[in-house]
Amino acid sequence: MSEADLTNDWILAETPDRPEEACGVFGAYAPGEDVARLTYFGLHALQHRGQESAGIAVADGHTLTVNKDLGLVPQVFKESDLTTLVGHVAIGHTRYSTTGSSSRWENAQPMVSSIGPTTIALAHNGNLVNTVDLRDKMKGKGFRFRSTTDSEVIASLVDYFTQQENSMRAGIRETMKRISGAYAVVLMSEEALYAFRDPYGVRPLVLGRLGEGWVVASETCGLDIIGAKYVRDIAPGEMVKIGSEGLESQQAVPAQKPSLCMFEFIYFARPDSVMYDCTLYEARSRMGEAMARSAPVEADMVIGVPDSGVPAAVGFARESGIPFGEGLVKNRYVGRTFISPTESLRQQGIRLKLNPLRHVIEGKRLIVTDDSIVRGNTSRKLVALLRDAGAVEVHMRITSPPVKWPCFYGIDTDTQEQLIGAVKTVEEVREFIGADSLAYLSIEDMVAATGAPHEDYCLACFNGDYPVDIPDSVKAGKLSLESIG
Repeated sequence: MSEADLTNDWILAETPDRPEEACGVFGAYAPGEDVARLTYFGLHALQHRGQESAGIAVADGHTLTVNKDLGLVPQVFKESDLTTLVGHVAIGHTRYSTTGSSSRWENAQPMVSSIGPTTIALAHNGNLVNTVDLRDKMKGKGFRFRSTTDSEVIASLVDYFTQQENSMRAGIRETMKRISGAYAVVLMSEEALYAFRDPYGVRPLVLGRLGEGWVVASETCGLDIIGAKYVRDIAPGEMVKIGSEGLESQQAVPAQKPSLCMFEFIYFARPDSVMYDCTLYEARSRMGEAMARSAPVEADMVIGVPDSGVPAAVGFARESGIPFGEGLVKNRYVGRTFISPTESLRQQGIRLKLNPLRHVIEGKRLIVTDDSIVRGNTSRKLVALLRDAGAVEVHMRITSPPVKWPCFYGIDTDTQEQLIGAVKTVEEVREFIGADSLAYLSIEDMVAATGAPHEDYCLACFNGDYPVDIPDSVKAGKLSLESIG
């Protein structure tokens, strides 16, 4: 968990000090199963991907019912809620907003709309880069929007083209031809489940088998929790329909260069999830090993910033021979809350998330592994916290390169001027955070740790090479265009 989990907007009253993921999606077509309960537990496993709102839609062949609200999954759903959601097909969503206000109930998903006599619900992970243009065009066709999300734009396009083509699959296919950016979408009607993914595969989406039923989820951990077996990834540009006739697949739009977001491996996905046939724990551990080889330093102990920094610390310790230790304790029950802390508690900042084990780290020279530094404020607080607890040296080792470019595909990053890696040298960042030394992992070593080729990833936040073209009007809000050659 590292920098994103060390801070909340209500704790530090400032932008989170690292990239934040957009959402998690889940879908189940399983006649005879309690699909609402399956979806609840699937969302529970995907809670790390979004903590602002949660929702579940269920249909029984005739009626589609939705329950959604602001808050964490256990805050939104009670036992009594699940018992009223009866059917054989369901989708669910956990949200972190990157487009649209997080405080509006209307922006919670699944989104619901009507296509003639048919009701649909849609949940989306990712971010479109041509939302404004599409929204204006749909308004010109008489569509009215209740939310401020690009997900509602997708639903409106599906609505329009389904009526034009007289086919849901054709409507989705025509929609996919027009939307640009990153998207992993689950959609349901009263009778069937649909799933589709952008042609670059920026956001993950997997398919699983549960008895005679089928499940789709953002990560394999969403399958594991309900006992579903992983079958395969939904391919880039693919659309699947799951209904009474079984699973039907088609390549809705041509696949492009594979561009899975590298931050899935660095931070976003749970360590027990599998991507590219590699567990995230294994990849992060290898990153730590590579870090030990490329940036060794004399020290007494290696510790990781919970949770994503811990596997890297294990790998660093294994490779270097320096003992691994648990130097930071995470408070796992501090999530997003609607109750603001007092000013004195707010000043504690990082301690609301992490507390150092003084008796473990006092008098020690520490190597601290973390997954990324975006603005640097939390790393600075962390170094100070460890020094206050008695560490005599703090050597920061970051298992990713400096983040120099903002993301437009569903990760909430600052403008380029606010990315510390874009405006400061490594030595200047080290001085800012107060560490005795600082080293980043190279792009080559980071990618090699995953076992997949360099060409299979989106690395835009590190090298500025965006796989999906970004309109100038969208770039203008986050990017200094003159900074890119």
